[in-house]
Amino acid sequence: VPEHVWRINLDTPEEAQQNLSFGAADRWWEQTDLTRLILASNKLQSLSEDVQLLPALTMLDVHDNQLTSLPSALGQLENLQKLDVSHNKLRSLPEELLQLPRLRSLLVQHNELSQLPEGLGQLLSLEELDVSNNQLTAIPTSFALLENLVRLNLACNQLKELPADLSAMKSLRQLDCTKNYLETVPPKLATMASLEQLYLRKNKLRSLPEFPSCKLLKELHAGENQIEMLNAENLKQLSSLCVLELRDNKIKAVPEEITVLQKLERLDLANNDISRLPYTLGNLPQLKFLALEGNPLRTIRRDLLQKGTQELLKYLRSKIQDDGPGPNEEPPVTAMTLPSQSKVNIHAITTLKLLDYSDKQAAEIPGAVFDAVGANPVATVNFSKNQLREIPSRLVELKDSVCDVSLGFNKISSISSELCLLQKLTHLDLRNNVLTALPEEMEALKRLHTINLAFNRFKVFPSVLYRLPALETILLSNNQVGSIDPVQLKGMDKLGTLDLQNNDLLQVPPELGNCENLRSLLLEGNPFRTPRAAVLAKGTAAVLEYLRSRIPS
Repeated sequence: VPEHVWRINLDTPEEAQQNLSFGAADRWWEQTDLTRLILASNKLQSLSEDVQLLPALTMLDVHDNQLTSLPSALGQLENLQKLDVSHNKLRSLPEELLQLPRLRSLLVQHNELSQLPEGLGQLLSLEELDVSNNQLTAIPTSFALLENLVRLNLACNQLKELPADLSAMKSLRQLDCTKNYLETVPPKLATMASLEQLYLRKNKLRSLPEFPSCKLLKELHAGENQIEMLNAENLKQLSSLCVLELRDNKIKAVPEEITVLQKLERLDLANNDISRLPYTLGNLPQLKFLALEGNPLRTIRRDLLQKGTQELLKYLRSKIQDDGPGPNEEPPVTAMTLPSQSKVNIHAITTLKLLDYSDKQAAEIPGAVFDAVGANPVATVNFSKNQLREIPSRLVELKDSVCDVSLGFNKISSISSELCLLQKLTHLDLRNNVLTALPEEMEALKRLHTINLAFNRFKVFPSVLYRLPALETILLSNNQVGSIDPVQLKGMDKLGTLDLQNNDLLQVPPELGNCENLRSLLLEGNPFRTPRAAVLAKGTAAVLEYLRSRIPS
């Protein structure tokens, strides 16, 4: 790297020495420091320690070179947010790298790393980490500390197991473990509530892992393993799944329960040992792609397979009708009755503990819906996307078991006391209603840790929220809230996320900076002057630090 690149912040450029007419306003080199340096696709074998002369760097890209090591001076670039050292010949990463407090993206794929620094978990701001295509045999346990990590790529290494501690990554949406030597996935991983995409292709899995808490999982890729059976229990938990890819395994049968995957769009079962299919597969409402080639299917002619997904689904549906009730008979309501055939999905109540009557545009919830519950314990209630003007009074019948209630996208204008009797409630979603206040009786909801009140008509911050000690997440965006009480907020020890975007806050009290438990404070779209947008853009930690600096001493 030419010497003057490292000294670009220090030395006066040549054109300024030749042209002496530069006025003070034109002397750009005195006003701005270098923030982005791209040295990719060269033949660099080393980087100079002089990189420390560029302390304002937010992005450094040296991918596709011939680097065998990195300078320890990288640790002094405390503004660095993105570091790309992929496609080099690195055998190790310097410990100094762990001193970068703002690093959000670290790309080290396609190197020769056999291990990662034990303290990698210190990079608390990290949102993206790619260590694929190395020679890693283990993952540091400190990974568990990376609570802001959204994307983690571990593909093409030599991992035989994943640490159960990965489950602590509460923000992780995408996990890629393709092409390793995994035989199992730790059950604890199933608690990763934010996970949306999971890639487990080309491993040595014998069964599909269970995912009880992965309610958001949209894509599961587990092709080229040694999976022999699909357990109905495992499928029931994947209610959001859009893509299920299981090609090149040893699966012998597809369970009838596959029909609980109502959002499934792509199902790839090519090259397995499947001899028959459940006809109910034809009833999956969103299915657009179904791959079955390379299976010893006895009931479906090969020419039908070649006609494409829609013809195949039409054939399967016609077979259901052949087996089904006569033209005037009501189909019996069984555990496998599909939601489209019955007002209440009994199967969801008994197996998923879910009472779902959403997206019906109903002005009230029919009594039959509550009657269907019987003695079954219900944990989750979804009455969103209706025309409800009040909380259904029979909700109180579920008070011994219900912990998650969704009443979003209705026309509810006030909260009745019935809701305050649901003392096991942990999640309450009331977004997109016409609420202006919350009753003081809600103080009884001692276990509530997430409340979504976005898109309502609150003009003041509901004071009862200050008295709910378990609250971890308050979503109050798109209301008309004019002020908040920082002293009472500081008393909320568990509060990690506070979203007040698009409200009417004319000022942000400096004492809010003392709420050091806040990991995510969102204030954009309010009419206050300070902190300015540039400070907000730096993230929560920087905003809190700025506010603390403004507290009158």
